[in-house]
Amino acid sequence: MDEEEAEQNNTVCGFYNEDLTHKTILVGDSGVGKTSLLVQFDQGKFIPGSFSATVGIGFTNKVVTVGDVKVKLQIWDTAGQERFRSVTHAYYRDAHALLLLYDITSKTSFDNIRAWLTEIHEYAQSDAVIMLLGNKEYGVIFMETSAKTGVNVDLAFMTVAKELIGRSVEPPTDPKFQLQDLREEVTRETSCCGFT
Repeated sequence: MDEEEAEQNNTVCGFYNEDLTHKTILVGDSGVGKTSLLVQFDQGKFIPGSFSATVGIGFTNKVVTVGDVKVKLQIWDTAGQERFRSVTHAYYRDAHALLLLYDITSKTSFDNIRAWLTEIHEYAQSDAVIMLLGNKEYGVIFMETSAKTGVNVDLAFMTVAKELIGRSVEPPTDPKFQLQDLREEVTRETSCCGFT
């Protein structure tokens, strides 16, 4: 059975249907890497320096599996330039999720987050999922933390400790840190009797 037949079979069997199509919008300043992020998610590859600024808006569809349910994500890549804002505002209205990107190497793109959030709150549905993503890198370990909620605070210090131990054994080249590996390790250490 090829991929198209499998998708049709899932539709018939009720595992996949149009009700599970979710419109997701990528927003943020021009040059923060929205198109690159989308290509990495869709095709699993990074194509350096090959994208010119997005003009207007473009989209791709991708089906992902969450548990036993297949979900179709309709992902819209928006232009970050001011002259296209009136066009992109129209797409916010029926968005289920908005991924707001900034370039961690550009203070301006981070400073503009407040203006982007103002637009999102003005034009998007009140129940839309909003996620802030720091994109690009300096060649250093990066993660977001919250002193208020404690999110990733322990993980940040555990990461530093793990990297220091690794460097005492082997001289550094690129960071050896893999966020998923450490999260799994921390979860195992903090869980009791199979519960986290």
